[in-house]
Amino acid sequence: MSSMLARPPQRPSALRAVSYLGLFVLGAVIAAAGALVQAAWFPGGLLLALAGEAGLCLGGARAARSRAGAVAPAGGWLIAVILLTSSRPEGDFVFGTGASSYLFLLGGMAVAVMCATLAQGRQPDGDAVRLGK
Repeated sequence: MSSMLARPPQRPSALRAVSYLGLFVLGAVIAAAGALVQAAWFPGGLLLALAGEAGLCLGGARAARSRAGAVAPAGGWLIAVILLTSSRPEGDFVFGTGASSYLFLLGGMAVAVMCATLAQGRQPDGDAVRLGK
């Protein structure tokens, strides 16, 4: 019976933590690139920016074999976009007030949630998890 109980979660290894940090930074880079591309080539730039974010989130989840691999770049993307939406004292800002900016912001958040939800989590292993055993 004790083998059927769930193991407590373990802390990630140093390599896994560094890979999550790398995915976080890549998410921020994708956000900055997407912010520039989405307004330049509407609607193709918007689709390219959202596809880049989706590819990074799903690729990170597949590489890490966990949902955290999708959440890390999504977090970097979200923080970078929030920082890019704030205006500077000079009055400059990256995002305009057009529909494409709002589609990028809302669509990017929706893509991040979908990727984190659809990413496969870790599957338990061992004989105790098989039905009928």
